[in-house]
Amino acid sequence: MRLAGVSALMTFVILCAFAIVVGGLTVRRIRSDFNRQVEQTARQLSTQLNVVIDPLTYRIVAIQPPLNDLPGVPEHSVIKLYTIGGTVPFAQTPATHAPNLGGPQEGARTVGAYSVDSQPAIVHVRGSDGTLGSVIVQYARPLSDVQATVARVELLLLLGIFAGSGFALLVGMTIARRAMAPIAQLTSAAERIARTRDSSLTVPQSTADDEVAELARTLEGMLRELDSAHAETEAMLVRQRRFVADASHELRTPLTSVLANLELLADSLVGEEAEAARSALRSSQRMRRLVADLLLLARTDVGRVVPHERCDLAQIVIEAAAELGPVSDAHDISLDVRAAHVQASRDELHRLTINLIENALRHTPAGSEIRVRTGIEKEVAARSVAVLIVEDNGPGVPEELAATLFERFVRGAGDRGGSFGLGLAIVRAVAESHGGSVTLEDARPGARFVVRLPLAPSNLDDDGQDHRPAAQAVIH
Repeated sequence: MRLAGVSALMTFVILCAFAIVVGGLTVRRIRSDFNRQVEQTARQLSTQLNVVIDPLTYRIVAIQPPLNDLPGVPEHSVIKLYTIGGTVPFAQTPATHAPNLGGPQEGARTVGAYSVDSQPAIVHVRGSDGTLGSVIVQYARPLSDVQATVARVELLLLLGIFAGSGFALLVGMTIARRAMAPIAQLTSAAERIARTRDSSLTVPQSTADDEVAELARTLEGMLRELDSAHAETEAMLVRQRRFVADASHELRTPLTSVLANLELLADSLVGEEAEAARSALRSSQRMRRLVADLLLLARTDVGRVVPHERCDLAQIVIEAAAELGPVSDAHDISLDVRAAHVQASRDELHRLTINLIENALRHTPAGSEIRVRTGIEKEVAARSVAVLIVEDNGPGVPEELAATLFERFVRGAGDRGGSFGLGLAIVRAVAESHGGSVTLEDARPGARFVVRLPLAPSNLDDDGQDHRPAAQAVIH
């Protein structure tokens, strides 16, 4: 459409230039022909008129043929006879209605709204074939006659410009539509591939051997290469995930042995040696947590499902909060939990809750309050879900970090706990592996993380609500 519009605009400009040039030449030629016709008619009148005067009174007694009946003289023309002295002894119309054309002058000229020419004519004596002298025949024709012709020419040129531009627009649209149809098909196919991210799809091939067909073949080849590269990448990722899962699983046994020996060693030593053993024990414990995190993420990546059991989300939150109580520093952890049973892996939900509360502890200053709530809520489709909410009144999540918050190895600038950046990635992986979701909701000031999980069967009463009492506690 844009191409057709540009083509029509260019046609319009060209036709306008053509009309200006040709129209100007045509109008000039029409005016020149009109003045020539006036001059020729004036000469013909001077030879055709037979003016007879009375020799005694010097009055015109006859004009043959009569001025009002001259053949070939257009309507609205004006004819006047002038004596040599410049008086008007006779005019085609009464003197009161005759226009003022000025004195007689030889040659065509424009006077007011008329084109005027004057030519001498012979005067004959009455009753004699002799000549007495001459009079001047003044012939004038209104310019409105030529103006009407000029207006018609200009109107035709104007109509030609718009008709030509409109025709160019229609033809351009038709040609552009036919020419752009293969491009539109390629665009639609590319949008479908971008939307589905399926590089195995094909693009339509043009039957013509032109640039569009070459583009289609190039896109098809590119898609095949991308599909091959995607398949290779997926296979490599599968192998990497399987390796991480297997390596993490194999590391658990030697780490357990190392931790046990370090605990015994720390208890049996004293002084600096005991402190060194305890430092090694803390590092090994941190390594065990990292291995456990990697193993959990690897299981979700390869789709390995651990056994699920019916568990109470409220009880899991109470246990996780009690576990973190000794390391909560000066934070206040307040609980407002209602029973919400889900079918899940208890250990993974425990890890999810630990990570959310630890995340709040790391990114809030001392004295901040961390509120943890559980319960049941109804979604838009009237489907009830178990909900876990962890919120704080700290500085909140920076806007530039919100988009990548749940990705792996992403750490905020205020992280004071030395985390690996896997905590929230594990939260999302666990939630999604249980058919749920986790979202960061607006809670200014502070941050609010909301986890929604499907309820276990037979969790609700007949009215769709769990009426068991809520448990409330504050952990310092």
